[in-house]
Amino acid sequence: MKGPLLFAGVVAISLASAQAAPLHEAGLAQAQPEDANVDSHELVRLSQWIRDEKLDIYSLLVVKDGKLIFERYGAGASRDSNYELYSVTKSVTSMVAGMLIAQGKVSLDDSVATRLAAWRPDLRADFADKRNVELKHLLSMSSGLHYDFRPKDDPIYYAAPDRLKLAAETSPKAAPGSQFEYTDINPILAAAMLSAAAHEPVEQYAQAKLFGPLGMKHAVWERADRSGLVSAGWGLRLRAVDMAKIGMLVLDHGRWQGRQVVPEEWIAQMTSPAVAPYFGYYWWINNVVQSEPEFDAMGFKGQFITVLPKRNTVIVMTSVMSVDGGLRDAKNLQQFRHMVNGYVIPALDNRRHAQPSARARAQMDRELAVSAQTQGIPGAQVDPTDMPR
Repeated sequence: MKGPLLFAGVVAISLASAQAAPLHEAGLAQAQPEDANVDSHELVRLSQWIRDEKLDIYSLLVVKDGKLIFERYGAGASRDSNYELYSVTKSVTSMVAGMLIAQGKVSLDDSVATRLAAWRPDLRADFADKRNVELKHLLSMSSGLHYDFRPKDDPIYYAAPDRLKLAAETSPKAAPGSQFEYTDINPILAAAMLSAAAHEPVEQYAQAKLFGPLGMKHAVWERADRSGLVSAGWGLRLRAVDMAKIGMLVLDHGRWQGRQVVPEEWIAQMTSPAVAPYFGYYWWINNVVQSEPEFDAMGFKGQFITVLPKRNTVIVMTSVMSVDGGLRDAKNLQQFRHMVNGYVIPALDNRRHAQPSARARAQMDRELAVSAQTQGIPGAQVDPTDMPR
């Protein structure tokens, strides 16, 4: 990606900060860690480790029992900032797919060729060899389609005026459903199929049926191509508190404040193994924590929504961290695993039986004040789209 390397100062905002915008409009309650039986000492240690490692983290949130108990921002971000989520977009798309399926507007068994040849008759010939590729194969990353990605600045991300045409021109290399291969051709086809099913752009459907009902301020789905099609794989921008709501939907089986927004059956299905044991329908399974049930959404450069059902906890992070190491071994993922397993889970375990106290609150406030003066160093090249808005 193009763009200058930027240094981002870490700005940490505690729950006690008078500068923090009120949470009532976000639909989230708040509490001090010990009020939720969480050891703030471990979270303070985590913040110190982040400073020591000079990690460029824009936001880090922990929600326990529906209450925001830890909230840390950096790089000039705030509670109202939104972020480029990269592939976390896929996980949100999966929820949209489940809603459309429940309405009977599309089926997991719908053929890419049948649905999209009708939607884009000009590409009918290109879709002819994809009759056996179905929506479920796109969502489980098992379409078997081959695309020759360029090492840098591939046109599907940047310059292609019509991404769907590029996706339509791909060739089958494996039987659909036979093997897992994570490729960003699939979410382009998925965005088109869902838009066709909704009879409106997928981002407009998502705004009306998901973002709006959950009070997601500043939600925007960008980076459409010249034809107006967004990708289901990147381009969505949400606030960290709204990312937390996505995780809370998973925790509460698709309900938000008592209202069923995403079908309960779909939440279970999208977080169950499909073709790969660690991947459902655009949701990862035990990718961050392996010792207990865990689901997560994961995006390029270190964007995460991690759901711990056993602990009724959601962890959210946005950042610019190293992408070295590949999809499931990237350095940013390794660092996030360390943060969750080494600090957040011990905090949730509260082995010290820490109790609410003015001292604990003061210690956290002091640490976050120090963090506010600490600069993080990006672990990857920073693009304009990466900056909080």
